[in-house]
Amino acid sequence: MIELQFRSKAPIRTYSGKVFSNYRAYKDFLERDFNERCGYTDCPQFWFGGKRNFQIDHFMPRSSHSHLANTYSNLVYSSSHVNRAKSDDIGDYIDPCDTDYNEHFYRDSGGNIFPKESSAPAKYMYKKLKLYLKRYGIIWTLDQLEQRMFRLQQLIEATGDQDAKELFVSIGMKYNNYKRHLKAVQ
Repeated sequence: MIELQFRSKAPIRTYSGKVFSNYRAYKDFLERDFNERCGYTDCPQFWFGGKRNFQIDHFMPRSSHSHLANTYSNLVYSSSHVNRAKSDDIGDYIDPCDTDYNEHFYRDSGGNIFPKESSAPAKYMYKKLKLYLKRYGIIWTLDQLEQRMFRLQQLIEATGDQDAKELFVSIGMKYNNYKRHLKAVQ
């Protein structure tokens, strides 16, 4: 099996401003710091209904670490699916900003997430957060398709290849119609 990189751009917590009394006030900063992606799956928020459907996970749960409830370094931008699966569990998790997930997880050619055999925390997270669900591979594939379409557009603009342009327009229109439909539903 071919092992592909889990993610290309790691999240990094940069906010160092005012300490808010409600962790929800950090959502805009988390969205930016996590590249508009789930810290645990690297899936873009778009495919989950956008920012309003993303949640804020407390890396160390509020139930057992209430003193960290509004601490920015304890917050993770997360899809609702993963946040609910993690819930108040204090198991063996890897903070997405403190450790390179590429050292613990990989993807196959279909974008499916797998834990590396040498990483006990990755194996734990894989099961607990249900990272094996096919949705994450499908979303990765759609994300890769969009990136390749942007690259193809650049090549067409640089070369003026008419056949490539017609193919791009045909595929691009179908893809954009699909995305437009999803935005209307959100």
